[in-house]
Amino acid sequence: MNKNIIYVFLLFLAVTLKTIGQNHEHIIINKEQLSYIKENLGQAPLFDQTLAKVRAKLDAEIAAGFDVPIPKDLAGGYTHETHRKNYLLMEQAGSVYRITGDEKYAIFIKEMLFKYAELYPTLDLHPATRSYSRGKLFWQCLNDANWLVSVSQAYDSIYEWLNNRERKLIEAQLLKPFAEFLSTGNPQFFNRIHNHSTWACAAVGLTGLAIGDEQLVKNALYGLEEDGLSAKAHDNDGALIKSDTKGFLAQIDGLFSPDGLYSEGPYYHRYAIYPFLLFAVGLENAKPELEIFKYRDGSLLKSVNTLLAESNEKGDFFPLNDAQKGMSIYNSSLISAVDIAYYYGGRNPSLLSIAKTQDAVNLDATGMAVGLDLPKAEPLVRKSMVIKDGANGDLGALGILRSGDGKELIFKFGSQGMGHGHFDKLSYSFYNKGFEVVQDYGMARFVNIEQKGGGGYLKENTTFAKQTIGHNTLVINETSHFNGNTDIAELHAPYLNFKDISNTNIQVISASDTNAYEKIKMTRTLFMLDDSFFDNALTIDLFKVNSEKPNQYDLPLYYQGQWISTNFEYQIPDNLGKLGSANGYQHIWKEAESTLDGSNMQFTWLNQGKFYTYTAASHQGDELIAGRLGATDSNFNLRRDPMLIQRRKNATTTSFASITETHGAYSPVDEKAINPYSKIKSINIELDNEEFTVLRIKTDDKEGVLAIANKDFDSKHLVNFKGTNLKWEGPYYFNLMENKQ
Repeated sequence: MNKNIIYVFLLFLAVTLKTIGQNHEHIIINKEQLSYIKENLGQAPLFDQTLAKVRAKLDAEIAAGFDVPIPKDLAGGYTHETHRKNYLLMEQAGSVYRITGDEKYAIFIKEMLFKYAELYPTLDLHPATRSYSRGKLFWQCLNDANWLVSVSQAYDSIYEWLNNRERKLIEAQLLKPFAEFLSTGNPQFFNRIHNHSTWACAAVGLTGLAIGDEQLVKNALYGLEEDGLSAKAHDNDGALIKSDTKGFLAQIDGLFSPDGLYSEGPYYHRYAIYPFLLFAVGLENAKPELEIFKYRDGSLLKSVNTLLAESNEKGDFFPLNDAQKGMSIYNSSLISAVDIAYYYGGRNPSLLSIAKTQDAVNLDATGMAVGLDLPKAEPLVRKSMVIKDGANGDLGALGILRSGDGKELIFKFGSQGMGHGHFDKLSYSFYNKGFEVVQDYGMARFVNIEQKGGGGYLKENTTFAKQTIGHNTLVINETSHFNGNTDIAELHAPYLNFKDISNTNIQVISASDTNAYEKIKMTRTLFMLDDSFFDNALTIDLFKVNSEKPNQYDLPLYYQGQWISTNFEYQIPDNLGKLGSANGYQHIWKEAESTLDGSNMQFTWLNQGKFYTYTAASHQGDELIAGRLGATDSNFNLRRDPMLIQRRKNATTTSFASITETHGAYSPVDEKAINPYSKIKSINIELDNEEFTVLRIKTDDKEGVLAIANKDFDSKHLVNFKGTNLKWEGPYYFNLMENKQ
C-alpha cells in the first residue's frame, strides 16, 4: 500500500479517535451552560473564590500524587478514606477542567481512572462482612455508589478529551461493570425505597447518561424487573408519571410527603438530597423532555425548602431519628442543593442568603447563577409550621413552633421513618438561639471514626437511642412503642387534632396516638407563649393518656445544662444502680430519687447563660428520678447526659401538665445572675374529663386559665369553672387576669 495513503489513513484515524463523541451531551455542565460560566468569570466573586480555592487544593494534591490501595478497611480506615478522597478529587477536577480547560486536571482524572480500571477487575467483595450488601472498593455498596456518583461526573467531564480507545477501556473495565455490580449484581440493594437505593439509582443512572447506555438509565429510573419498565412510565406528552415500586421515581414517590418532608428525617434527607438532585440535573440536561423537576408536583425542589425549615437558628438540623448532632446547612450537599434549587426552582432570593452564609457555590451553572445574583439576597425567615408526613401526607406530621426571639419547639408526631426511625411518638425537643435546652439524643454512632465500631452504628443505637425512654415522650410499663417492632410501627402514625400557629403570642399543636400501645390513647398538646403574658416565655405541655387498665407511666425530660436548684427533697443512693434491665432502661443510672406529695415540683437549670425552670403538677406518690446515661456501656459509647423522669404508678386514665420557663441570664465575665428565680408559682389541673381539661397557672401577680377541648375541637364550648362559665369556640380558651390571692 502506498506510504502516503497509509499516512493519511493513520492521520484520519487518529483525528477520528480523538474527536469521536463531540456530540456527547454532558450531564452536569452542558455546552450552553459552559459558555454561560465562561462569559461571567470574574463577575461573580463567590464563584471565583470557590474556583480558586478548589483549584489550589487540587494543585497541591496533584503535586503530592495519589494512591489507589487494595480495599481493606471499614469507615475511617486508610483504604476507605483514600478511595473516598479520590472520588471527591476526581469530581472537583472534572468541574475545574471544564471551566478552565487546563489539561492537567483531565490528565489527573484519566490517570486515576486507569488505575481503578486496572484494579477493579481483580477485586472480589470487600473483606469486611458487616453489610447486607458488601461493596468492592468499600465495605458496603452504599459507599461504592457514592464513588460512582462522583466518578461518573468526572468521566463525563473529560469524555471529549479522551480518545475512543481510552473511553472503551474505562467504560468496559470500570464504569459499566461497576454500575452492573450495584444494580443487577445487588438487587437487594438497588430495588428498595431507601436512601441506599437513591444513591444506587443515581450512580447507575448518571453512569448510563455519561457512557450513553440507555438500559442503565432505564434500570435507574424504573428498577430492575421488567414490570418496572411500564408503558405507563410517560404520559401522552412525554412527561413522567408515577412509577412502580422500584427505581429512582419510586424513591421520589415513596420517600417524600406532599409537603417535601423526607421519611427518614433531616439528617438522611441531607445525605440523600445530593444524589437526588445530581441525577435530576443530569436528566434535565440529557433528557429535558422528562421534566424531572416537575415530577410529582416538584417534590425534589420543594423538599430543599422543607429541609432548610428543619434547621434551627444556627443552621443545625434537628437530630430526629438516626442523626448526628451538628450536621448543618453548611454541609457540601446543602451547598449543592441550595444552588440547584435556586437555579431550577424559580430563583428564590431567600436561598441566596443561605448561599452567602455557606460561603461557597457549585462549580457549575447553578453556582454561577447564585454568585451573580448574590446582591439580590433576602433573609430566610424560618416560620412556625406543620409539615405533613407520609407519601400521601396521611402519616402525621412534624410540628415546629417558633417565636420571634429564637425559641423553637419541635413536636414529632409523624411516621416511623423506616429503619432509621425511632420509637418516639409524640416526642418533643426545645431550642433557644440554636442551642438545645431539651434535647433529642440523636444516634449512637461516631461517623467515620474507625476506633468506634468502624465508624458504623453502635449496638447502643438499638439498645438505647432508638428506644422510647431515650426521648421526651411517655413510656408505659417500661416498654417501647410498638414493642420496638419497626415493621409494625411503619403501619401507624399519630394524627393531628388541631393547630393554631397564626398568632406569635400564643401557638399550639395537639396530636394523638392510638397504636403505640395496645388499647391506649395518648394525646399531647404543646403551647408556646411569648413573654407578654407571664413576663417570661413559656412552653406548656399537657400529656393525656387514656387506658382501661392500670399502668406505670414514665415521662422523661432530657434537659441540657447544669443543675441549679429544686423545690423538693431527694435522696442520693450510696451506690449507683441501673434503672431497669431492658428497652433502654439498662443504660440509665439512677442518681437521685424523690417521692412527691401532690404539690408542684420545680427544677431549675442553667444553659448557655440562660435559666430554665420546669414546673410540673403531680399526684400524691408520684416519683421523681434523676438519671444519667452510661450504665451498661463499658465502651463509653453513650454521652453522659442527664435527665429527669416523673413516674406515676398504678394509674389508668391520667394527665401530666408542666411548664418550661425561660428566664434571666448569667454572665461568667461579670459573675452576675439576673432573674435566676422562676416567676411561676404553680400549674394545676383543675378539671380533666373526656370533654375538657382546664389548667390554672399562677405567678405572684397573675393567674391564667387555659381550657382545652378534648374532642369536637371546632365547636362552641361551655365549661363551668369555679362558678364561672367559660365560653369559647375552637380548640382552646385562654384568659389572663390579676392574681388577687
